[in-house]
Amino acid sequence: MKKQILIFIVFFSFLANANVRMPLLFSDGMVLQRNKIIPIWGWADANEKVEVHFNKQTKTITADKNGKWMIGLNAEKAGGPFELTITGNNKIVIKDVLVGEVWICSGQSNMEFQVYKTMNSEKEINDSNYPMIRHFGVAQDLSGTPKEDLKAGKWEVSNKETVGNFTAIGYFFAKKLYAELKIPIGIINTSWGGTNVETWTSREGFQKSDEFKDMIANVPSVNMDAIFETYKKSLLENIQKIQGFEVTMANENQFKEMDFKDANWPEIKVPSLWENQQIGNIDGIVWMRKTIVLSAEQAKKEAVLYLSKVDDEDQTYVNGVQVGTNNIWETKRVYKIPAGVLKEGTNVIAVKITDYSGGGGIYGDPADLKIDFKDSVVALDGLWKFNVVQVKVSVSPNSYPSLLYNAMVNPLIPYAFEGVLWYQGEANVWRANQYKKAFRLMITDWRTKWNQGNFPFYFVQLSTFDEFGGNSTKGSRWAELREAQTETLKVPNTGMAVSTDIGNAKDIHPTNKQDVAKRLASIALNDVYGKKQVCSGPMYKAMEIKGNQIIVIFASIGSGLSTTDPNGNLKGFEIAGADKVFYPAKASIKDNKVILFSESVPNPVAVHYGWADDDTEINLFNKENFPASPFRTDNWEMITANEKYSVSK
Repeated sequence: MKKQILIFIVFFSFLANANVRMPLLFSDGMVLQRNKIIPIWGWADANEKVEVHFNKQTKTITADKNGKWMIGLNAEKAGGPFELTITGNNKIVIKDVLVGEVWICSGQSNMEFQVYKTMNSEKEINDSNYPMIRHFGVAQDLSGTPKEDLKAGKWEVSNKETVGNFTAIGYFFAKKLYAELKIPIGIINTSWGGTNVETWTSREGFQKSDEFKDMIANVPSVNMDAIFETYKKSLLENIQKIQGFEVTMANENQFKEMDFKDANWPEIKVPSLWENQQIGNIDGIVWMRKTIVLSAEQAKKEAVLYLSKVDDEDQTYVNGVQVGTNNIWETKRVYKIPAGVLKEGTNVIAVKITDYSGGGGIYGDPADLKIDFKDSVVALDGLWKFNVVQVKVSVSPNSYPSLLYNAMVNPLIPYAFEGVLWYQGEANVWRANQYKKAFRLMITDWRTKWNQGNFPFYFVQLSTFDEFGGNSTKGSRWAELREAQTETLKVPNTGMAVSTDIGNAKDIHPTNKQDVAKRLASIALNDVYGKKQVCSGPMYKAMEIKGNQIIVIFASIGSGLSTTDPNGNLKGFEIAGADKVFYPAKASIKDNKVILFSESVPNPVAVHYGWADDDTEINLFNKENFPASPFRTDNWEMITANEKYSVSK
């Protein structure tokens, strides 16, 4: 009996090993790219014969010695649904297959941003019954080496039950394309919030780059366990170096008390996520303290504490008394301070923050950080003391280069598609100058890996966001990153959607994804699909100096320059002389040029437009209502000029 069972197990093990297997991308409801060779690939037994049948095509291939196989189906016209059949020792039937246009959507959180979070989301979800629009969500995953298949993922048909979790930009882009083309549209969403461009670039890409080849030569190809141990060591050492003492929860029960001495604690800006400051990308527990001085009159009044938002969970104390707690990261903290808690003179607000994943810290609008006494307010934004007491050690996508390329891009190759939509850059603002090379490198790297020519690559220029208060006087990392994106347009077959006018200076995740997607779709419809139209706003071309005036000339003006100001007043222009000090300029449109002047600059030499983290007020458009991209005409040194990507050892 035992012998029979053993033979049974061996027999079925043999069959399991021999079965043809397909990548997760090849599943029911998929969309194949029209008008191009269609790569179909998978795994089987070594030297196993595999037959692929689709529509009226039948092709055969023999798996190599490792069991890998790939064929190219002839190009197909848009249509469906069809069945894709793969036959080896077993048979796989993939149903409801459409042929149409496929776009890959990638980047960080603004691409990951789902439909249910957008403005008018209820209306959008109710109008989502589009069976010709399909979405494939790539499961988030990390890998130290290139993977052959995805961790998870599935194709979903657009409807009220599914669309809420689609990438909003990808979905609204697909919806616009479908309205114009009336053919199936597939979007493959491979995105991860808070990630830098280097994690999306392959090791081979870095090796071919003069800028990055030395960096990657010192990064070993290791498994995730080894990466974890190295990362854990470097992370703890870095935190200890920053705060000057070890990471420990010892004595933390004292940190809420008013008389606890925190003079040796370092300081951090509030409101702002830790990831954007010296604490960096950690998950764990951090105590934060703010000392304020109140008058006797204030101390005896009722008061309300406003802490803006805390990511993820807070336990908040005033003079040792807990006044509130919340574990919803998107919720504003508003806590009543009981009578008798506040004192004349020194008072201490202590917040124990637990960050489980993603961003961490107190963030939001500085105006929402205060103690309100009804007739007076004490502001709480600015520098707070902090102490990291526990670190939840997990490898971040940004811990090492190529981690997301390996796990979330490589398994997609060589799937046929039309182009890429990209929204990323927020995580690279500290290295904005180097982004000019890093972003180009990633685009070239993907094109090389896919070997489908210079496919369209369209991206979103960073929206307005007042993260550091940067401007022409202090320098602006966000403006420098936008400049890097603009310069990337020199790469063939790229396009950029400017989004400064539809952002939110107080929210890094603006909810108007509809207009962003429409602008991306306008580029695609014009460049790819022959729907000739204006698809971008004014771009700086040249300038002329005439006495105390500067005349700015633009390309892509459409049917003419315009402004949203009813009185014709242009905002956001600044000029400077040889002293490099910028002053607001009086700006006007004349003959589709912009004339600039400032009484403070008798001999102007340079122009800035929208050169700030928060460039909400800039208002130059063309008459087709596409905004002008921010720019500068000087080549003076940037504040990120010497910031380089490096990997902690």
